[in-house]
Amino acid sequence: MNIRVDVKQIDDLRSYIGACEAYGQLHRIKTEVDWKWELCHVSKVNEEAKGPALLYENVKDYSIPVFTSAFTTPERLAIALEQDPSLSMSNLSKKWMELTTKKLIKPAYVDHPPVMDNVITGDSIDINMFPSPWFYPDDGGRFFVTAGFLVTRDPDMGWTNLGTYRSQVLGKDILGSQIIKGKHGDMHMKKHQERGELMPAAYVVGTDPVLFLSSSTLVSAQTDEYDIAGALRGRPVPVFKSDVTGLTLPANAEIIAEGFIDPNELMDEGPFGEYTGYYSGNKGKDYPKPVLRIKRILHRNDPIFWATTVGKPINDIHMIQSLNRTATLWHDLETMKVPGIQSVYIPPEACGRFWVVVSVKQMYPGHSNHVGNAVIASTTGHYGVKGVITVDHDIAADDWDRVWWALATRFDPKRSAQIIDRGRSTPLDPGLPIEAREITSRILLDACTPFEWKNKPTEIFMDRAVLQKVSDRWNEYGFKGASPVADMIPRLTRPEVKKAQK
Repeated sequence: MNIRVDVKQIDDLRSYIGACEAYGQLHRIKTEVDWKWELCHVSKVNEEAKGPALLYENVKDYSIPVFTSAFTTPERLAIALEQDPSLSMSNLSKKWMELTTKKLIKPAYVDHPPVMDNVITGDSIDINMFPSPWFYPDDGGRFFVTAGFLVTRDPDMGWTNLGTYRSQVLGKDILGSQIIKGKHGDMHMKKHQERGELMPAAYVVGTDPVLFLSSSTLVSAQTDEYDIAGALRGRPVPVFKSDVTGLTLPANAEIIAEGFIDPNELMDEGPFGEYTGYYSGNKGKDYPKPVLRIKRILHRNDPIFWATTVGKPINDIHMIQSLNRTATLWHDLETMKVPGIQSVYIPPEACGRFWVVVSVKQMYPGHSNHVGNAVIASTTGHYGVKGVITVDHDIAADDWDRVWWALATRFDPKRSAQIIDRGRSTPLDPGLPIEAREITSRILLDACTPFEWKNKPTEIFMDRAVLQKVSDRWNEYGFKGASPVADMIPRLTRPEVKKAQK
């Protein structure tokens, strides 16, 4: 298999797999593995153990390999973004925020897209030619898209949306489409429905990882995810215009199934084990969904199929949502000009959606409450978030040890907790009854010492000079390796006060 190893530039799935291998973050499985249940179970056990990305080279009944567990560690997310693998999730999200705040970069059209190496039409179309996994025993069948996206276009304004909507195999030329109400793909579909037209659409599997990351990001309407991906890469995404659907599609994709969705044609789809760790909808079949009637399949020579296990945390989906939602929320707070934001974190353990932690340097009474309210009023935070924890600037938002400490020592339930009765929810939230998932309540937990207190509690700090002595003598104490003191100084010592310049 021709997988390029280049840790400096990633522009497709193959170069990302090569970069993972170069960093020691890939394991190749050469023994035969069944696409029905076994592949998912191996991947999930590996992910629970925080193992490497997996490349299944011998999938039962197929010659096409399957790639899983792509993003289940911060290191691999950093590799995908061509960033330092040592960055924490919060700092990696800050990089995302900084890159996408500077300038969006439009895609570049190319003449000979690799994904058109093979073009399948007519009676030869059979989506079962690809090893779509059957993930869990209670799932409704095989799912073609878990690590991919649907491409649609606004028929009035022309902007393109890449949406991460799951896709079940319902027939050799039929793919189910879970397009949740209110999503941009749903907006596009409703416009075509009003016009009495079919909606051009294409499901894409196996791309430059920033396209998959961008497709699952909450961005404003009329913003192309291609432009977001370009900003993250610092260069244009290679694309081409389809002569069948007229859509702008990624040139370096492994597989594309394109065709048309009739907004009035619905079929039973699901169930499917969601990222919440539960099944959505009613028992048995989920509510009927629109379907893509495939008119053409495109794929590269020797294609690679990309899948993600979904299910309970932590897997690819939770890490992706943690990364991009943290980044977009940080961007929201910056553009809202909320002062004093030190760090932001939407934990993958909370499914990368439902809880937020924000660190703030307080400047006025009520500042920490201002932050909590700003989060749930933002583009990112208004949808699905159930709780916000604010902590003081001396605690990083992703430092769980200190966050719990703040909740234990700087939080008073009566003073510090605020219930918000009504907020926008997600239909996938299993904490709400199936028939009432449009609205959720929210809680703001202010784990900051009130700014206006005159007599604040006195904290315990260590002496910097003595810590430096400990660092210098670390190996004399019989410890091996470098001293960990340098990384601990911000957490253990009194913050240094900068002297005002005369």
